[in-house]
Amino acid sequence: MTRSRKSISVLLACLLMLVTILSACAKSDSGQGGGNSSSSANPESSESAGGERSGEPITLRMTVWGAPEEVAAYKAAIAKFEKKYPNITVKLQHIPTDYDTKLTTMVAGNDEPDIAQMESASIAYPLAEQGKFYNLQEFLSSDPEFKQEDLVPNITYSLEPGHIIGLGPGPESFGLFYNEDIFQDAGLTPPPSKASEAWTWDEFVDVAKKLTIDAKGRNASEPGFDPKNIKQYGVNIGTWWGAYSNFIYSNGGDFVSEDGKSFALNQPAAVEALQKLADLINVHHVAPSPVQAKNIPATNIALQTKKVAMAIDGQWATAGLAQSKFHFNVGVLPVMKQPMTTVVSGMFSMFKSTKHPKEAWALMKALLDPDAAIDLITAGTWMPSYRNWYTDPAQLAKWTENLDSRPSGYKDAIVDVLLNASHQTPTGYVKNFNKIMDIVNPALDKVWLGQQTAQEAMDSIAQKAQGQVQGRRDVKS
Repeated sequence: MTRSRKSISVLLACLLMLVTILSACAKSDSGQGGGNSSSSANPESSESAGGERSGEPITLRMTVWGAPEEVAAYKAAIAKFEKKYPNITVKLQHIPTDYDTKLTTMVAGNDEPDIAQMESASIAYPLAEQGKFYNLQEFLSSDPEFKQEDLVPNITYSLEPGHIIGLGPGPESFGLFYNEDIFQDAGLTPPPSKASEAWTWDEFVDVAKKLTIDAKGRNASEPGFDPKNIKQYGVNIGTWWGAYSNFIYSNGGDFVSEDGKSFALNQPAAVEALQKLADLINVHHVAPSPVQAKNIPATNIALQTKKVAMAIDGQWATAGLAQSKFHFNVGVLPVMKQPMTTVVSGMFSMFKSTKHPKEAWALMKALLDPDAAIDLITAGTWMPSYRNWYTDPAQLAKWTENLDSRPSGYKDAIVDVLLNASHQTPTGYVKNFNKIMDIVNPALDKVWLGQQTAQEAMDSIAQKAQGQVQGRRDVKS
């Protein structure tokens, strides 16, 4: 080969290399990769932010469960998002039943959505432990418009500290709902709404006795009261973990120890809380047992028809209460040691398999925006996820004033307590929570039915439950 031919060959090789490099750069800039770099994590950092400037047609897919009104809210948020990013199409897949099973099948078949609604205990953490989700901390750390501090407490879900797998769009907490007419007719002062004025447990029990009425009109504090023929219970408490966790936390207890090494429901603080709740049923006769509760309708109907005078329930109950058209209100939960409510929420997670992480993050932000779900929020089904919707008077007024779903006690009893005295759901930090509760629940059934004390029941399964304890997600392993 002559020198001139060698020069031409070298020149052609260089040109080919340059074309390859430019092509690779163009592919990287288009957002097709699923990398974890800060540039791909920030939807506003490149020229194709959200696909808005590039004009590249993009399709995102998201899966959700939920009632029709929730799906309608998602559709409204998506329509607003697609208007902002006209080249992006979002396909909403509503899975009303067997959600976990169907999504698991989709994952197994490599047919994962870009974004999915998740429930923390059942499916989210198993998938996260398989490395299926993006660490959303990367997006939060690099987004100039949105920070973790912008959200209310206890709605971020982490695999471990610094590794966020989900963000909750609609936080929920608990309150003491009541029929105002019952209190007025009985000449009793309603539950306080301010946490600083919350009833002690003994004060709560005393009022519940006076509001528990037998078939002959005698209350539970009067001689001759017949606990076998109750026509109005003082309170309905609910015996699932979401309801009783409020009082375990209020009493300084927990489901596992602070270091995550030990089962803790058999420890004094948790046992005392559980026993006091069981005593409402079996000692004071002011609350229905699980068997009797089967004949108690939903909170809105139970309060309206005076089957119960008070009900411990999630704030989502305000949606049904607002439609029942009677005088209801809400007070702060009674206190054992300190005011406390548990925050529960579903979450949105982003699969690592998405080809458009920047755009998926932009969609996730749109779904978290309270304005996108304003109908759900004002109806009483959800609360906002943004902190400034609780602290800015103008924003707070949007969803708490002049609404049937927001009675006079709501701001103090629900809003202020969630912001200042709330605890994350145990499903968000107790590893292997469902397996632990599979052991705990049958034992607690005996407590609610009065067959065993809380101490006896929790001690009887402590060793077996300990075998399922795997630590806490809020403790760095």
